[in-house]
Amino acid sequence: MFDYEQPPSKEKQPVDYTGLLFAAITAPVFLFFIYIGKTDMGLTVFIVLGMILFAIKIHWNLRRYVWFWVTIAVILALHVPLFYLVRWPQGKFPIIAYTLPIGIADFVIIHAVVSLAQKFFLIDSLSNNEDE
Repeated sequence: MFDYEQPPSKEKQPVDYTGLLFAAITAPVFLFFIYIGKTDMGLTVFIVLGMILFAIKIHWNLRRYVWFWVTIAVILALHVPLFYLVRWPQGKFPIIAYTLPIGIADFVIIHAVVSLAQKFFLIDSLSNNEDE
């Protein structure tokens, strides 16, 4: 009676395995920190690495610029003190309830810094090209 089905698309999109790649990179790091007995530090590193990888994925079109990788390295260097300072509360409250908002805020800051660097460096390179 009502035919709402769409015909199948002939062009299939390739499967994006980004999430699996992120898990393959971050899970061994987290498990290493659990093994050495520093679970709090491992959770912090896990969240930071995941958010930085996600920001790199979003800005992947900038990968050929040296300033992009320098910006990512500086962001990682600024996170190193967090690895030693952050201690997650131990209790009956679910860990995801307080780590997820912190992870999202971390991603927003990383994304803003990379976007700001993009505006600064790309405008600078465009103005240099116009002078020639």
